[in-house]
Amino acid sequence: MKRFALALVGVAFCAASCTCPSGSSADSPSGVRITARDDRLRVEIHGQLFTEYHFKDVPRPFCYPMLGPQGLPMTRNWPMRDVADETRDHPHHRSFWFAHGAVNGHDFWSEKGSFGRIVQAAILETRSGRDSGLIRTSNLWVSADGKLQCSDVRTLRFYARPDTERVLDFEITLHASNGDVVFGDTKEGTFALRVNETMRVKPAPAHEGKPVGRILLSTGARDTEAWGKRATWCDYSGLVEGRTVGIAIFDHPQNPRHPTWWHVRDYGLFAANPFGRHDFEKLADAHAGDLRIAAGQSVTFRYRIFIHEGDAQQARVADRYAEYVKTVSTR
Repeated sequence: MKRFALALVGVAFCAASCTCPSGSSADSPSGVRITARDDRLRVEIHGQLFTEYHFKDVPRPFCYPMLGPQGLPMTRNWPMRDVADETRDHPHHRSFWFAHGAVNGHDFWSEKGSFGRIVQAAILETRSGRDSGLIRTSNLWVSADGKLQCSDVRTLRFYARPDTERVLDFEITLHASNGDVVFGDTKEGTFALRVNETMRVKPAPAHEGKPVGRILLSTGARDTEAWGKRATWCDYSGLVEGRTVGIAIFDHPQNPRHPTWWHVRDYGLFAANPFGRHDFEKLADAHAGDLRIAAGQSVTFRYRIFIHEGDAQQARVADRYAEYVKTVSTR
């Protein structure tokens, strides 16, 4: 089995570098344009860079940078870039990513010791368009011992919106493609961002004495009280280059275990985690949050990222979530 998984990894790296995306020939700067490079896919909205999807020779695929209203950087640079006045903790917090700390007992979250890698097997589709664009890929979850634990197909859909906001829909289908798979109960996960250093609720040493950011859940819980709580959406806002901006994550109403728990920290980690129940609720059963996918079966999670000007109230995040739910229910 180990030799088989290692062979798959070799195929994956070849596919990642050789697959030719479709639909990237749009010449107009309006709308969403996806263009391929050797190790990433570049996403431009109305001719301006929004993000780049990195997939080659990395521990797991991730998006960096994430540029918000008027091109402001919404996520931390490190470890992709070494920038003055940024903390250098948690090297696995790579801007925007999806991973989990216990998959059949293997760590796919951190980058220390024996950690697993999420390896892109193929770019299934890219599409540019006037109203939206998308990236769809298939990926292999390979543990440190070289064994395939599961696989996924993920879709990132980017919308052509005004420069005052950015909207991204993320869908991932996790497949038990090599026997049963258990996403274990741990706080270390899962759908995650690391916000810009100046947005933090607890300021970094280089920003002591400056205005701090705010965390708000749909339930009204704020800041450090939001950690480990369940809510339909969470917003993290603060100052970037002197302007108040924010990021909201919407939990899809049809997701398993909706509303999700939030692994959101005052130092800038911002994650939806539907698997960390015993950590978040301080339960005696260390497996209370386990999710088992039977061999050959799959489970799908969907989220929306809404990047906006102003704080949660000024951006009407609650109303935007209601609109999202209405759109979902009418499909």
